[in-house]
Amino acid sequence: MPVCSRNREAPDPYRPSDIGAQLTNTQPELNYTVVTNSPSPLTLDNLDSLENDDPTWIYLTSKDNITTNPTWLKGVTPDESGQTTGAVSCAIIVNDHGNGNVDVFYMYFYAYNWGGVYFSLELGDHVGDWEHNMVRFANGTPTAVWYSQHSNGEAFTYKALNKTSLRPIVFSANGSHANYAIPGTHDHTIPDLNLPDGLILDYTDEGPLWDPTLSAYYYSYDAATQEFTAYDNTTPIGWLNFTGMWGDKQYPIGENGQYCLPLNIECKYVDGPTGPIDKQLNRTEVCPDNGDLCIVSDVLRP
Repeated sequence: MPVCSRNREAPDPYRPSDIGAQLTNTQPELNYTVVTNSPSPLTLDNLDSLENDDPTWIYLTSKDNITTNPTWLKGVTPDESGQTTGAVSCAIIVNDHGNGNVDVFYMYFYAYNWGGVYFSLELGDHVGDWEHNMVRFANGTPTAVWYSQHSNGEAFTYKALNKTSLRPIVFSANGSHANYAIPGTHDHTIPDLNLPDGLILDYTDEGPLWDPTLSAYYYSYDAATQEFTAYDNTTPIGWLNFTGMWGDKQYPIGENGQYCLPLNIECKYVDGPTGPIDKQLNRTEVCPDNGDLCIVSDVLRP
């Protein structure tokens, strides 16, 4: 249902990316060492075979030196219809809670996240980026929408949102791809508090549209069994059960130009993200259960 607005004034060089292509351009590593017994080729059908008993996550690590900015990191620019032609860049997952209550997750994938520049330092870059919206329905009527942003996000009533043909508009931040309900600047210096200006900013504007539903995989999710089911016989499923990271492990100091702030508060390059299975697909509130108060605002704000 959501439709995303890409930046116009400062075009984001890192566009939506093909989920499967990430496996072509990366290799599984554990503690910076290639997993030698992994399937070859690694595909969306067999990615879940990488599960292991080691508490350390497996990282899908770039085969290329990312400081050279290889072309595949830049993804695919949506065409005039809003489609990422040749790239399946979204997974739509339906969790039917019963009694007319349904959550639909729109998971957006990008091959790279550019974190931004703060006090002349580039911080928070990472290979792989998953963002999402979740739309909550009651008896077929949308009631609220969650917007993921960095380590948390915001929720709004469906009625409050800007829409096009009844579909909520999502403003994707330049580089970081955090999702916002309005264009403009969004300060996220203070965790869980967004302001129109400040030290650490995301930028969004009313740019060209990306319609994620035009190039997407569609699934249902059974919370009782924690199983995914595709809505057709050709859609890959195994990758959804992969619990590792969709990018590189944070580099040691000095590698690939890595540097960190004192006490490792933030680094130029950080860990890649976990995938959809780690996004609380069976949440009770519209917001994830992370200890923060879940506020579903009926007023749009940064």
